[in-house]
Amino acid sequence: MTVDGGGVELGTEAHLDDPRWRVAERAGAAALRRFPADLLAVAVHGPLAHGDDDGGGDREVGLLLVTYRSGTGPAPATRRVDGVLVDLTVAGADDYLRQARTLGALWPLTADRYVTTRALHDPTGWLRTLRDEHLARLARARPGEFSTAARQAWYRGSAAHARALRLAEWYETDQALLMLGEARLAAATVQGLLGRTYFRDPGDAVRRTGLAGADMTEVGQVLAHQADELAARGRPVDGTVDDLLTG
Repeated sequence: MTVDGGGVELGTEAHLDDPRWRVAERAGAAALRRFPADLLAVAVHGPLAHGDDDGGGDREVGLLLVTYRSGTGPAPATRRVDGVLVDLTVAGADDYLRQARTLGALWPLTADRYVTTRALHDPTGWLRTLRDEHLARLARARPGEFSTAARQAWYRGSAAHARALRLAEWYETDQALLMLGEARLAAATVQGLLGRTYFRDPGDAVRRTGLAGADMTEVGQVLAHQADELAARGRPVDGTVDDLLTG
C-alpha cells in the first residue's frame, strides 16, 4: 500500500458465516452496553477490516474502542473468545488522533490502523476524521522527516543484526534467530519509510520487501545499502559525539 493521498476504501460487508465477525460484533455490542457514555466509536482493524480474506487464516480480531476521554472505558486486553483471539485496543479520541499525526520510525507498521478500519459503531463519522487527519499529515510531511525516521529504524536493525551475529558465534542459535527476525523487520521498516509505503503487519512487511527468509549475510547487505541511501539523502548513520548530544 503506497500512500498516494487517496486513502484506502473501507472493508466490504461482513461475512455472516465468519466467526471473527460474530465475535467482533458481540464484543462491540457488549462494550456499548457497559460503557454507553464513554464510547465514541467501535471498529475493527487489520485483515478483517480489509475484507479481502476468507477467514481461513489466523482466527484473530483487532478491535478498537475509541473513548471521548482518555482513561475511560474498559482496559486494553487480549483474550480468546470462542476460539477467536481478540486484541482490544482502547484509546482516547484526542490521543489516538495525536498518534495518527505522528510520523515516527514505526510508521510503516502502524499506519494501516489509521487508514483502514471497519466501523461497528461510528455515529459521528470519527473514523473518517482519523483517516483524513493521518493522510493530511503525510501530505504535509517533508522528505527529510521520512529519512530521519528511517535512520532511527536503521539503528534498531543494525543493533539487532550485530547481536544476532554475536549470538551465532556463541552457538546460541535460537536467540540468534530471534534477533535476526528483529533485524529483518527493522530493515523492512526502513524500506517502508524510504518508499513511503506502509504494511498491514510485520509479516506483510518482511514478505513485501523480500526479507522473509533472508539470512544473516543478506540482511547485512540490505542494511549496508540502506546506510548508503540514507547518507545520500543527507541522513548519514555515522556521526560525531556532538551529533549524538544534539540529536
